[in-house]
Amino acid sequence: MPSPFPGMDPYLEQPNFWSSFHFRLIGAIAAAITPQLSDQYYIEVELRTYQTEGDNEVLIGIPDAAILNRQSVDRLPIEPQSATALMTQPETVMLPMMESVRERYLEIRDIQTDAVITAIEVLSPKNKQAGEGRNAYDKKRRSILESATHLVEIDLIRAGKAMPIVSNRPPSAYRILISRSPDRPAADLYALSLQTPLPTIPIPLKPEDDDIILDLQAVFNRIYTEARYGMRLDYKEPVPPPALLADDRQWLESIR
Repeated sequence: MPSPFPGMDPYLEQPNFWSSFHFRLIGAIAAAITPQLSDQYYIEVELRTYQTEGDNEVLIGIPDAAILNRQSVDRLPIEPQSATALMTQPETVMLPMMESVRERYLEIRDIQTDAVITAIEVLSPKNKQAGEGRNAYDKKRRSILESATHLVEIDLIRAGKAMPIVSNRPPSAYRILISRSPDRPAADLYALSLQTPLPTIPIPLKPEDDDIILDLQAVFNRIYTEARYGMRLDYKEPVPPPALLADDRQWLESIR
């Protein structure tokens, strides 16, 4: 069963689906481009880790007294001091805990020198939220842009703040950026809506070598089929947040 969307499926942006989809996408991209690489190159799956607090920094639980002792409290005569006494009883709260975040990305490397020729990043929600996730990725991104390494940045998450570019174009649901090191600060931007199939994009290599090609829509379709998302996603539910852009909302309403 194919996705009802021509390109990226916003229902996969739900937290309970995104992590698996991201993992599958990284692997599928590597599988799609490896056969196109000459013996001068290899692909490495790299791991970026950092510590961050959970999304809910403080969660307040329901007081134990309100759950366990509700009937007995209702039956007791209320003394003038009883309200104050109840206030002294402990309630269950949740403490902010640090979690270890692991993000995978791809590097195309020179097989002789191990030099990184091209970095391929698929952004995660934490890369677009204020905090350690964005700080870690922003530091990595700036390091790449100041080097001789090409950058392919794939953003298939609508939520959060997009990574900075210098452009007057209106926002889009999804973005793919290709930054070739000799052309900086200029870069190629693919601005995508829900109505847009995922593009076939070039992956730059060394100056003397031709680009290889990544058909992102074919990769997506393969993942969608293999993971059986069509049988697992509930399309009767509203599109997960954030709210759709006006053009995408009107288009979706017109086909439902």
